[in-house]
Amino acid sequence: MTQKLKKSLIIFISIAFIATGFSQTKEAQIDKLLNEKFNSNTSGAAILITQKGKTIYRKAFGQANLEHGVQMKPENVFEIGSMTKQFTAVSILQLVEQGKIKLTDEITKFIPDYPTQGHKITVHHLLNHTSGIKSYTSMRKLFAVARNDMKPLELIKFFRDEPMDFNPGEKYKYNNSAYVILGYIIEKISGVSYAEYVQKNIFDTLNMTNSTYASHTKLIKNRASGYRNRNGYQNATYISFTLPYAGGSLMSTIDDLNTWQQALTNNKLLKKETLQKAHTNYTLNNGEKINYGYGWNIKTINENVSYEHGGSIFGFKSMGIYIPSKDIYVVTLTNCDCISPTKMTREITKIILD
Repeated sequence: MTQKLKKSLIIFISIAFIATGFSQTKEAQIDKLLNEKFNSNTSGAAILITQKGKTIYRKAFGQANLEHGVQMKPENVFEIGSMTKQFTAVSILQLVEQGKIKLTDEITKFIPDYPTQGHKITVHHLLNHTSGIKSYTSMRKLFAVARNDMKPLELIKFFRDEPMDFNPGEKYKYNNSAYVILGYIIEKISGVSYAEYVQKNIFDTLNMTNSTYASHTKLIKNRASGYRNRNGYQNATYISFTLPYAGGSLMSTIDDLNTWQQALTNNKLLKKETLQKAHTNYTLNNGEKINYGYGWNIKTINENVSYEHGGSIFGFKSMGIYIPSKDIYVVTLTNCDCISPTKMTREITKIILD
């Protein structure tokens, strides 16, 4: 290689690093952060970083199965918990675009006998956690039925008669009951189950071949095993996936979740103006911002607006962050509910932005 060619190559590589905002130094920083959390004898994680649609970091750490000593790989499939809410929100907005539902529709339009206790509770209130409905995951008696398979209306019956936490629109309080109702609304309007709707209108449409509604019995290639750590690793506590339902029962991979984010960015599932409804920082009745849209938290990282959401379900935790101004997506999936990826994913995003 001539000296001139070497110089040209160095310049090209330097420009590439500047264009992506990524370098070997940043890669080393991220590796160090993750190696401090995971090693070859611990539960693990898969992480993907993209900028302008291009993958700049894709690695796995720790083990996918501790009993068999199987190392984690980027292709592993994880339960993503409440990241499911993004898919539910987009499904609702698809039905809005089709004119089959309005965000101002009251829930009694779909569940006529729902006891709203004299309040007007709308689809909008359900989507941004301002309905005031009691979240069933905060109810002690939930653990008594956690292993039971329940139909959506049975699950709704479980919490529907609980006292309201507050009047609709008066406060923001994270609410899994709201997303159960949204799942049922999707079923009632579409005529198919929530799982079928998401499979057909999102997973199949985007060729997300490694994403599915979770199942304990279905054979899922590359499934990561879930764990908890109580003075030592244990297998995750069993829960029927009919309980997390439209608020937390999907499974996916870092690559499929990137496909999902790129589809949203490029308006393959929703019109730009419709998707903006999901990314709006809504306000309470008194005008106070809640830092939540529909299925996404609206925050900032290094003064950049971020759309983000985490997930937690027995055995797994997840976190995805999108920086629209830089077109950066960072997603981390872990297979132990003992390690939250929220802080580390935000730290990694800061490294990329610096």
